[in-house]
Amino acid sequence: MKLTRRSGLADVALCVGKALETAGIRAVLTGGACASLYSRGRYESSDLDFVVVNEVRTMRLDAAMEDAGFLRKGGHYEHPEAAFFVEFFPGPLAVGEDAHVRPAVHRIRKGRIMALSPTDSCRDRLAAFFHWNDRHGLRAAVEIAHRQAVDLKMMRAWSIREGALDKFEQFVAELERMAPGKKASCR
Repeated sequence: MKLTRRSGLADVALCVGKALETAGIRAVLTGGACASLYSRGRYESSDLDFVVVNEVRTMRLDAAMEDAGFLRKGGHYEHPEAAFFVEFFPGPLAVGEDAHVRPAVHRIRKGRIMALSPTDSCRDRLAAFFHWNDRHGLRAAVEIAHRQAVDLKMMRAWSIREGALDKFEQFVAELERMAPGKKASCR
């Protein structure tokens, strides 16, 4: 897949995902880019974050990214045409204190990438709200939950373990405000 200046975030995710898969690198899309896909663009990200879940040497990662047209610039990768840069973080894959996160296959057009599930992407954005009072994280979580099926009961239990039930209840109130008449059942 050739990236151009018009390539969107989903195009970049597919291109990088395919290059990583070809190189035998297991990496999961997380962060704001994942939230952008699940919110159908209502939340925007300028980069793509991947968590590498197998052991990979930097040279091998550099070669895979170069095959996709990206070059390392400090701690991230840039493409001469694409508007998005890419970062990699070492595993384990976790959301807050929960290190038992299982990646999901996310289908984009005719391709697929490994990504957080909609529920875990929502939790990922909520973790930023819970721990750093990041209002953008709250907004992204609401946008995801409004557009995707998420497990609110599981998220509530996780929020209690994170010590953030009060902030989870703010999230539920925002979600109910966005979709009046649609009760967010999570008890």
